[in-house]
Amino acid sequence: MNITSLRSKLTGWMNPFMRLMALTGMTPNQITFLSFIFGIGAAVCYFYTAFILGSVLLIISGILDLTDGSVARITNKKSDFGAIIDWIVDKYVDGIVLLAVGLSGIQIISQFAGTSRTLDMAIVGLAVIGSIMNTFIKPVTYAEIGYTCKEDGKISDPLEGVGFFGRPETMIVLIAGGLFGFMWLAIIIIAVCTNLSALQRIWYLWRKHGEYKTE
Repeated sequence: MNITSLRSKLTGWMNPFMRLMALTGMTPNQITFLSFIFGIGAAVCYFYTAFILGSVLLIISGILDLTDGSVARITNKKSDFGAIIDWIVDKYVDGIVLLAVGLSGIQIISQFAGTSRTLDMAIVGLAVIGSIMNTFIKPVTYAEIGYTCKEDGKISDPLEGVGFFGRPETMIVLIAGGLFGFMWLAIIIIAVCTNLSALQRIWYLWRKHGEYKTE
């Protein structure tokens, strides 16, 4: 179970905002691009250690990311490209924001162990890898196993509820770390939990699809 599997329930309170965004005349792809801009702004703030402002911008980016798909449904402006670019923008924002935290000079392990910054950047690297791979497993599964059925513009499959730590959890931990001053701990949590969640999904797929096929 994860937050993504509860997305339809959790976003119900945002319906008025989503309808308002639809009335602005902005296309879903424009909203996706706006989400990307705010994500880049968050990364810039994180790079300059303005973690509180960066977290606020990341919240706005996340809200817009939740909005584009709903606006597509409300305005009947769904497109395959829109679904694709939404995935791509999400991963660019995740990677750039986490990398910006690493490049900000924040001490993660070195503040306690007296180690070099190399270890800190290695942990950031694990966080980036875990964040990307935890999501990358899904489109690979869709392509190789053949999940194609869509509900409200999203491919519906069992992996939606598998993996305890997905993108929403990553963003929540990162935002909380920036707002409350424990960014170093947030990066460690993300590095560990995203990779464990990816392994959880791999284990699920092995149990469900690991048998050899005879032709």
